[in-house]
Amino acid sequence: MTKAEIVNEVAKATGIEKVTVQTVVESFMESVKGSVKRNEPVYLRGFGSFIIKHRAEKAARNITRNTTLTIPAHDIPAFKPAKSFVSSLKK
Repeated sequence: MTKAEIVNEVAKATGIEKVTVQTVVESFMESVKGSVKRNEPVYLRGFGSFIIKHRAEKAARNITRNTTLTIPAHDIPAFKPAKSFVSSLKK
């Protein structure tokens, strides 16, 4: 599902104009990105959490040149679904 499809679906379900819904969706996404960038997790009860995961430094192989590379430690954004969300998919 794309952002445009989400906007269309929410606009249809709520009766709000698509332009307004698109502004709200984009504002929500910017808020989540800003919070995660500041290393503040975003918890949405019943849906899931947007968090930062830390990856430790590790060694990797370049098989074409037969060399070893070191990948530095870094942080990546991640989504962890809520238990109720996961259990709703199993039914």
